[in-house]
Amino acid sequence: MTLLIGARVVTPSGVLDSGWVSVEGSTITDLGTGPAPGGAGPVVDLGGGWLLPGFVDLHVHGGGGHDFTTSADDLAAGVAFHASRGTTRTLISLVTAPVDALAEQLRWVADAVAAGSTVVGAHLEGPFLASARCGAQNPAHLIDPDAGALRKLLDAGRGTVRVVTVAPERPGGLELIDQLVAAGVVAAVGHTDADYATTLAAFERGASMVTHAFNGMRGVHHREPGPVPAALDAGVACELINDGVHVHPAAARLLLRRADRLVLVTDAIDATGVGDGTYVLGGQDVVVSDGQARLASNGSLAGSTLTMDAALRRAVTEVGMDIVDASAAASGTPARLIGLADRCGAIAPGLDADLVLLDDDLELARVLRQGAWLS
Repeated sequence: MTLLIGARVVTPSGVLDSGWVSVEGSTITDLGTGPAPGGAGPVVDLGGGWLLPGFVDLHVHGGGGHDFTTSADDLAAGVAFHASRGTTRTLISLVTAPVDALAEQLRWVADAVAAGSTVVGAHLEGPFLASARCGAQNPAHLIDPDAGALRKLLDAGRGTVRVVTVAPERPGGLELIDQLVAAGVVAAVGHTDADYATTLAAFERGASMVTHAFNGMRGVHHREPGPVPAALDAGVACELINDGVHVHPAAARLLLRRADRLVLVTDAIDATGVGDGTYVLGGQDVVVSDGQARLASNGSLAGSTLTMDAALRRAVTEVGMDIVDASAAASGTPARLIGLADRCGAIAPGLDADLVLLDDDLELARVLRQGAWLS
């Protein structure tokens, strides 16, 4: 048994000052505050830092120079990069592409899950999206929601497709949501031109998340409120790309009305951790300048260069979230949304020993993944 001591341990119910956590193999066995229990095994003094559960990123396309859609090896390398920044569970997001290409990429994801990696499945961000709100999605490959195409993709994923983004106003959109819900897949509303009423209808059919709230959808207007107010009224989960570019902190604070349903995501592309330059996303050229990724063709935002540690830090310092709520948005809520709360997303006995240590300024210091230190 390893005993981690001297940290401010962030749990779902609050912060344990001078807290300790015991780890046996890859599992958390106990935690508490005050004097640590005696017993055999090494003791690691964390020096008063913040100890949080490892991050669960539900929306990420690559990182460290690796695009998840290039090859299975690039997928693994990109996941490893984000693990070094505290993401201990990764849902691979795939941008719009021909159905056959998506099926091949889903097979790589399914193989990674079967191999026991920290990849937990796939998020299909397309191809069932609105051309008017496609953002950096390749419009040449968008299609109307189609039951046959979805079945082919779900079959290719071998049970690992956990989230699919849909524009519900497209012909067959609401019926596709029915199909996803019946299959046990999270239906997310995104890249949509739907109004408030249509979005609410999607939630009534079982859609339970909004893909990157505010981005790729109608804005908020006092007479035409659009998808975000519909999501807040329905109490569904809302993704937030909290890089200060995609969403202003003042707008992000609107989502705190349902802070327990907020999900921090990165939407990171391969440029993350590499730097400015020219990249490719979904077959389209992307220019990264001052850390902002935009399509070369029209300047639309094309993912981000965000990491989850920075997203959480900004949630506390810029948006004004309590660290317990911010930790839940980065770990517990996304884990619960995709059915992993019995394995990860919190510091609690019986869960995987996936932990991140932050210093007083909430800068990443160390990462523990399944009981082993990465740094």
